[in-house]
Amino acid sequence: MNLIEKLEKIKERYERVNQQLSDPAVISNRKKMITLGKERSELEEIVQVFQNYKNVLDNLKGNKEIINANEDAELVEMAEMELEDLNTQKENLEEEIKIILLPKDPNDDKSVIIEIRAGTGGEEAKLFAGDLFRMYTRFAENKGWKIEMIDINDTGLGGIKEVVFSLDGPNVYGDLKFESGVHRVQRVPETEGSGRVHTSAAS
Repeated sequence: MNLIEKLEKIKERYERVNQQLSDPAVISNRKKMITLGKERSELEEIVQVFQNYKNVLDNLKGNKEIINANEDAELVEMAEMELEDLNTQKENLEEEIKIILLPKDPNDDKSVIIEIRAGTGGEEAKLFAGDLFRMYTRFAENKGWKIEMIDINDTGLGGIKEVVFSLDGPNVYGDLKFESGVHRVQRVPETEGSGRVHTSAAS
């Protein structure tokens, strides 16, 4: 089974799940609704990427037909200019499809607890820890995850000595399981008046 055939099968399953979710017998079964709703959510991303991939393939085919027909020099030139971009999109989408088709880690949907602590660098390290905290919370908000504060020790000036919070939602652990270790930054701190670059760390 080639990639297109495999994706078509997934699309067919997605359509069947949608039909089942509108079935009165399923609607009255809460457990079944939750299971199918979760499956639809997982399939939806693949189906959307597949649709984008098909659009790119159609555009590639159309551009090649224009080039081969060679009836209008201006159209041929435009089609040739678009080919490189379309081929890049095709390669990127193929890589994305390979990733989302990988077997799912059973832990990917588990919630996580994140701890951020200012390291070396004094006040600038605390500001950097605060920046990291705001970055993670904005990312979580964009993903629609639930954020629960467990503990925070802030400086009152945008900096954070230490913060602990939990995140809960679809694929939380899957998206964040490689986020660990020490983060370093080199920049001119807001508290630095002479313009010197400082190196700070947070973990």
